[in-house]
Amino acid sequence: MIRTIAGSVLALAGATAAVWSPFRAWYDGRPGRDYAVGDLFTGITDEKADLLASILLPFAFAALLTLVGVLLRSRLLVALAGVVVLGFTVLWMVRVGQAEGGLTVGSDGTGLGDGVANAFGGGALLLLGALVMPGRRYARHAHRVDRVDRVDRPPYGEKDRHDDVPAGPPAPEDPERENPPPRD
Repeated sequence: MIRTIAGSVLALAGATAAVWSPFRAWYDGRPGRDYAVGDLFTGITDEKADLLASILLPFAFAALLTLVGVLLRSRLLVALAGVVVLGFTVLWMVRVGQAEGGLTVGSDGTGLGDGVANAFGGGALLLLGALVMPGRRYARHAHRVDRVDRVDRPPYGEKDRHDDVPAGPPAPEDPERENPPPRD
């Protein structure tokens, strides 16, 4: 129970951080919502993207996967959401590094911004939440309360009440068993 709650809280916090990250600065003060998803596959341009066509789209999809995964207690869906977030963040970093000739981190607001850190942190929290969650336990067999599964036996040394009743008709006698053939 505690693992379920802790894993769910970690996963939901990770999804929140991932969805919030495009609204923060990603590189040189440019917010993540300005980068189009298509630019991640073709190359980064200076054009400003629509909000729903921005990098917010895969992060919102990951948040939806997380929500479904938490409701179904599916570690696989939560882990998949973490891989989506980290995958698109790394893909963005590769494309920006190619366009800029390298990535930098500056204390004056230039270079990588806190939006990238939020995306990485969100992806890591999603994966950590998937690890902490116990997942679903599937019943291997049904257990019926109204049926006795085993016969109660008397304790060792006590006579069973059925010991004096013969088990069935006597077995036919085998003449070879009484007089086995001689050995050579």
